[in-house]
Amino acid sequence: MPHGSPGESAELDQRTGLPQGASAKVESFGQRAAGSGQRAAGSGQRTVLLAVRSAGALHRLLDALPVFEGDTRITTRFTLVPGSEFDLDALAALERSGARCLSWEEACRRPHDLVLSASPKGALWALSGPRVLLPHGAGFNKAISGEGSPRIPSGLDPHYLLADGEPLAALHALAHGDQLARLTESCPPAAARATVVGDPTLDRLLRSLTARDSHRAALGTGERRLIVMTSTWGPESLLARRPELPLALLTALPVDAYQFGLVLHPNEFSRTGSFDLSRQLAPALRAGLLLARPHEEWAALLVAADAVITDHGSTALYAAAAGRPVIGAYDGGSELMAGSPMAGLLARAPRLTGPASLPEALEAARATDVRASADAAFALPGRSLPHLRRELYRLLGLRSRAVPVAPHPFPLPTTTPQQPTALAVRAQPAGRRIVIERFPCDTSSAVHHLAAAYPQAGPRQLQSAAVLWTRADPDARAPHASSWTAAGWTARILDEAPGCRTAAAILTSERCLLRHRRAGLLSLRIESCRADGRVRRVDPAAVVSAVHAWLGANPGWVPPASASLSCELGPLTVQVELAEADEEDLDYEL
Repeated sequence: MPHGSPGESAELDQRTGLPQGASAKVESFGQRAAGSGQRAAGSGQRTVLLAVRSAGALHRLLDALPVFEGDTRITTRFTLVPGSEFDLDALAALERSGARCLSWEEACRRPHDLVLSASPKGALWALSGPRVLLPHGAGFNKAISGEGSPRIPSGLDPHYLLADGEPLAALHALAHGDQLARLTESCPPAAARATVVGDPTLDRLLRSLTARDSHRAALGTGERRLIVMTSTWGPESLLARRPELPLALLTALPVDAYQFGLVLHPNEFSRTGSFDLSRQLAPALRAGLLLARPHEEWAALLVAADAVITDHGSTALYAAAAGRPVIGAYDGGSELMAGSPMAGLLARAPRLTGPASLPEALEAARATDVRASADAAFALPGRSLPHLRRELYRLLGLRSRAVPVAPHPFPLPTTTPQQPTALAVRAQPAGRRIVIERFPCDTSSAVHHLAAAYPQAGPRQLQSAAVLWTRADPDARAPHASSWTAAGWTARILDEAPGCRTAAAILTSERCLLRHRRAGLLSLRIESCRADGRVRRVDPAAVVSAVHAWLGANPGWVPPASASLSCELGPLTVQVELAEADEEDLDYEL
């Protein structure tokens, strides 16, 4: 029988084989599923058991389950394979999925018509029925030190693929012919039971690409470039080796031109926990970092992304297959397998040396074709589910339904980034043209002024900001509550904050009332950008900073004169009309 790996949990319940803290919970799963899972003799019913070892493996299995959709002859049950250090998080993922589950003890006792798993580790040999190993990731790119045979990825390792010298699985469902060739070299008995079916997860990603605009709208990306960092797990991961990179990028590049996201391997969420990850990444999250949730949002960010920065984790191969430019940030080590598709990708991709080099690396990445690396990892793009369904129904001894099977698109992301409440502003006024770049306040760049949101920013930022703004929110007013007019609020702010030179009430996306200590009360009208049938808008707070900088550079301008300004904010340029305040703006209730 295969042996457990050094990373597995040590203290197991002797009866269930699970960690002590998980046994009772899994027993309750088993009780809920009592009486299910066995087919009557001679019936057309079949039971499929999905054996889950980690949250990431569960997600892979869920991506493949559409092969059984609409078939009332199939009953699915799940069980948690004991022994992994990530099993408690897998247990929580199972519970969130709403799956009907069996305890490990019950799963080992019952017969099954098919057993599906996305990992060869653990005591799968104890489960009865034909076993099928599905892809766990995009190829076999990493070898984990201390697990199985040295320098062989676990997906190719005879240590895990053979039980008492015999192949563990009745079928190895592989994503590419190169994987079959590598499996033939490392474990010929297992390769004799392997076939290429493609990758169901890739097909979900490809199916989702047509919704790119909707994904970007859900993330609030707009016309900015969304740069997604991807980090695998372990000591050679991007986050382990360069934990400062997310914040460094966010503070080095203007928020109106760039948006940044981070995709972490599910094992990193399991190992560290969402609470501690949020604590560790808090400065970057406050600066606007998007942290993808561990199940489907990683793909949502790839759909929306303009480019990907990656270590040696295989998520970047999915990005390459989706046509996204890739920038390498792997510092080398012992885990990456030479000759693997991921090694080939990193050899082709330009490298990120530091935050300041990102614009140059991005342009180089856009000119570098990395699809060949994806082609070496994925066969049959868009066709994996029909091929997989054919193989699984053959093992089940059933004729598959004639209904076409198709991948489910990934849902729109629901994570929304925090908006920085204070921004350091670099301004370049020249005549009636102003170029504005805004950065989170942790930036070390020389800036023109500090702008802050009232009352969300901290006390020190509110005291030192030259520009303070607030956003009108009529829907947030409580019944019978008193409110400020825009004119009253701006007067109050200049009275209470001696360091503030400009106070602005943002009334709508196109209207602001601004009070300047010298120029007095002004109305701003912001024109939207219209091109290719689309309407593009900018953050009015950025326009307020542009007007503040222009007023400082033009001390002779005073109402009732009007001015038409051209404001460049990241990739967009908008026209702004500046005039003496009108009554409607003065009396607008905040």
